[in-house]
Amino acid sequence: MQEQEIRALVASVLDALKTKQASPAPSAADDGMAPATPAGDGSAGGSGAAPELLAATGDADTDASLEDLGGPAFRKPCGVKEPHNPEVLQEFMQSTGARIGGGAYGTRPSTTAYLRFLADHARSKGTVFREVPEEWLLRRGMLAVQTLVEDKDTYLTRPDLGRVLSEASLQTVREHYRPAPQVLIVLSDGLSTDAVLANADEIVPPLTNGLRQAGFTVGDPLFLRYGRVKAEDRLGEAVGCDVVLMLVGERPGLGQSESMSCYAVYRPTAATLESDRSVISNIHREGTPPVEAAAVIVDLVRQMMRHKASGIALNRALNPGFSG
Repeated sequence: MQEQEIRALVASVLDALKTKQASPAPSAADDGMAPATPAGDGSAGGSGAAPELLAATGDADTDASLEDLGGPAFRKPCGVKEPHNPEVLQEFMQSTGARIGGGAYGTRPSTTAYLRFLADHARSKGTVFREVPEEWLLRRGMLAVQTLVEDKDTYLTRPDLGRVLSEASLQTVREHYRPAPQVLIVLSDGLSTDAVLANADEIVPPLTNGLRQAGFTVGDPLFLRYGRVKAEDRLGEAVGCDVVLMLVGERPGLGQSESMSCYAVYRPTAATLESDRSVISNIHREGTPPVEAAAVIVDLVRQMMRHKASGIALNRALNPGFSG
């Protein structure tokens, strides 16, 4: 395109903008609507907000509220305007939780996609600092103990304290689990309280029942506040059980704050290594469903008890050619 043509194009765009700005906006009376309240009088009509926002933030007496920007209503719709192949794009969007199909305006994402990002980020930060309520534990009759961590800030800055329990806590656990069960289930908030609150009721009962039907003795679930994975070694050694299953909330990602993992270890001691653990991860409603995960864990425990091993040692027992 020649420079003269570019100048003519720019001039025509500017003229069109000037014409649009100079034309008077249609009044509310022309549409048969009540005139807008002047801005600055404190009423909703003069706030300049969009009608849908005004409806959601109106009188306190109404039940109206803004939709959850991190909810499925904002995650599923396609934000791409006139996609070349909408069926394929929808199939991609439904098959993954990744941020695709959000749409863009020039070089920036759409407003809805950006607000979704902020909402998911806020949710992820919130679940890290949120506490599991005492009332939640009492309703389920769980014995609760705590590591040497005193609060969430310390938990994040001192991981070493999350691996250790006080002698008083260990003694409480010893007295509670007499005689020692074969399998100890430990539930811990870890880095995601949402993972515990969302998945515990769906995974613990079928897991406990499945283990008992498989012929194993199982103790009542134990809740460990501010726990790191290594803490399961101390608990297993204190109780004297064969297998410890630690269900812990994992670090949340954007758009997924309810992911839980199961760290299984056979006869742990203070000398247990990370390679001695077997892990089943991504347990949540949009990943491995909790009920399905419970069945997988029961089968894993069977193998661990049969081969008296976990982690890499179990992999070698199951796969003689394994060299990991």
